[in-house]
Amino acid sequence: MRIPFTKMQGLGNDFVLLDARRAPLALTPAQLRRLADRRYGVGCDQILQIDPPTLPGAAALYRVFNADGSPAQHCGNGVRCVAHYLAARGAVSGRDLVIELGGHGYALRLEDDGTVQVDMGEPDFEPAALPLAVAARAPRYTLHHGEREWTFGAVSMGNPHAVIAVPDVDSAPVADIGAWLQAQPLFPERVNVGFMQVLDAGRIRLRVYERGAGETPACGTGACGAVAVGRLWGMLGARVVVELTGGELTIEWGGPGSRLWMRGPAVTVFEGTIEL
Repeated sequence: MRIPFTKMQGLGNDFVLLDARRAPLALTPAQLRRLADRRYGVGCDQILQIDPPTLPGAAALYRVFNADGSPAQHCGNGVRCVAHYLAARGAVSGRDLVIELGGHGYALRLEDDGTVQVDMGEPDFEPAALPLAVAARAPRYTLHHGEREWTFGAVSMGNPHAVIAVPDVDSAPVADIGAWLQAQPLFPERVNVGFMQVLDAGRIRLRVYERGAGETPACGTGACGAVAVGRLWGMLGARVVVELTGGELTIEWGGPGSRLWMRGPAVTVFEGTIEL
């Protein structure tokens, strides 16, 4: 089966986008892994598939798959790429659009400078939303690994995030502790692990170890989750620039009861076809 694809990226977090709006597409986990393989396929962190919407007014429905073929719940960098793709193909009237994911519509705005703003909804700190297997919600949770204690915050941004504050992200044990924490029984569906260095109330540095992908150059929902936890801890203001390996995102959140907005770039890299 030969299928067309579009390679896209947001701050170096790269995707293979599959357009199934006109022809249904159902790839197996093995085919998804082949697509994501950087030696034998196209290569990407995640695969994005867009389908016809089911919600009135939505431009498209999109689904996310990790590089290991497993489904993901949301992708902040990915949804911006979907919006950019739809706009480039005339599927958007004006600057505003709605993209459907998991039965919910997410509002996006295309900016003149090529960036895309996304309404990411309100952060959810309830343990059941991640899910997180604890008896009660708390601002911080603690686990021991060897002789060291690790403290983290937990939030759902449509997918689960654990956030650890570190003095320096460059020396943080991202791969070791990220893999260890996401495999803990506390997270029955695993978790994305963010390592956050607070520079001041309006700027942080962040590295994220993602489910099914490992560390990526940027994680949009991870940036949102880190700012939400940082706000919960009283460390950050309402507007925060997040420095990731691949570039910067701007996150705005007024606090509980308000919706969180993310702004960043989306870029088409190339198009092609692949035999699967």
